[in-house]
Amino acid sequence: MDDIEKRLAARLSSLRSERGWSLDELAKRSSVSRASLSRIENGEVSPTASVLGKLCVAFGVTLSRLMQMVEEDFIPLITRARQEVWTDPETGYRRRLVSPTSRNLSGEVLEVEIDADTRIEYAGTPRDGLEHHLVMLEGQLIMEVNHQSHNLEAGDCLRYQLRGGNVFQTPRHSGARYHLFIVE
Repeated sequence: MDDIEKRLAARLSSLRSERGWSLDELAKRSSVSRASLSRIENGEVSPTASVLGKLCVAFGVTLSRLMQMVEEDFIPLITRARQEVWTDPETGYRRRLVSPTSRNLSGEVLEVEIDADTRIEYAGTPRDGLEHHLVMLEGQLIMEVNHQSHNLEAGDCLRYQLRGGNVFQTPRHSGARYHLFIVE
């Protein structure tokens, strides 16, 4: 387990503790098994993107904000080599935090890479109406958001407010790489 995964496990545990929730209560709120939650908080396994999405909904924080909570102190310029990358152990989804993190700044830029023939589904949103701008850099992506499907290719931009679950799907012949701008 690398350093970011250790900090993530500790932060998830502290978020639960701050709310006074037992593992059983968090399991009920997130639909993630108590055993899985225990293993995640103890650093025995890395949570998948799907599980992190469920936990973020339960805690009422965005995935980006959660990742900010485990980042180091604010640095105004962060080179690509120093940008934190998190990889979903289940799907191989890679999430790079491009913009410097700060608890005092609200916007964020992520770079996401999804391999061909991959489906990532989030059942809910941590905050209704969260503004996103998804800019395709390479490949193809089918994005289902707010009960509407969008076929995206390089150069396309999808702007939306997140109101519930969403799905990211790549076709069999192409992965996707995109920037996601989140405005909080």
